[in-house]
Amino acid sequence: MKSLTHRTRATIVGSLAVVLWSSLAALTIGATPTPPLLLNSVCFTIGGLIGFGWTLWRGHLSALGLIKWPVYVFGALGLFGYHVLYFYALRLAPAAEASLIAYLWPLLIVLFSSLLPNERFRIGHVVGALLSFCGAALIIANQSLDFSDTYLTGFALAAACALTWSSYSVVSRRFGDIPTESVFVFCLVTAAASWLLHFFVEATVFPTTYLGWAAIFMLGVGPVGTAFYFWDVGVKHGDIQLLGTVSYAAPLLSTFILICLGKAALSVTLVLAALLITSGAVVAARVSMLRRKPPGRSEI
Repeated sequence: MKSLTHRTRATIVGSLAVVLWSSLAALTIGATPTPPLLLNSVCFTIGGLIGFGWTLWRGHLSALGLIKWPVYVFGALGLFGYHVLYFYALRLAPAAEASLIAYLWPLLIVLFSSLLPNERFRIGHVVGALLSFCGAALIIANQSLDFSDTYLTGFALAAACALTWSSYSVVSRRFGDIPTESVFVFCLVTAAASWLLHFFVEATVFPTTYLGWAAIFMLGVGPVGTAFYFWDVGVKHGDIQLLGTVSYAAPLLSTFILICLGKAALSVTLVLAALLITSGAVVAARVSMLRRKPPGRSEI
């Protein structure tokens, strides 16, 4: 029972990352006119320093020296690769289409996780993820979609983005014995790489208002900072298939936040999307609960 409680707690912690990611769009708008890579650089610096302070306070800094360097390379490539691919996908293809392709990552997590030890392929998880994907697709497709050949490079980068984050999340499960404190190293390496790339391809432009700087700080503390520590706990120790489905709540919550801020309008499409995403999460949660029942009970 103790292990089940630990798994449930880790799943809840991982879900908090999804909640934080839902504020990404609103805070990014607030950080205008800061260009993407510069924003990435500053936010990951903040997120990395928060993790460093937390690790120092817990007295676990010396333990990180025992971690093999390939783990740090893997983590940094996961964080840096995902964000660079995502930013450039949105530059080379329309945002709606690129976002829709990139949001295949939760579904890929559900599928890939069946290859992990002690995990099984469950149709119910896939059905739940598909329902939620349809809901996310409705939100994104609220704009007119045009999958023109002109944007093939951008679409390919968006697909690579989905593959990168889903692979990073699933493979992280294999490193369950690696402490979450190691994520601050991933963040700082990602920040350093982002700073370097920024100076080559972007102009340095910072906000001119206190609200703009507040948005950047909140990004670094939340969706581009603490969220990655929460996600690490979730994918390593929680129900990774349920987390994959729950991740589709991010675009839904994000849109509702934009509505509250007057940046988007409530519509029938949004309500239908909410129903689909919720239904998908309920189906996936039911499968996860059935898995915890004693042998002999039916599963989806």
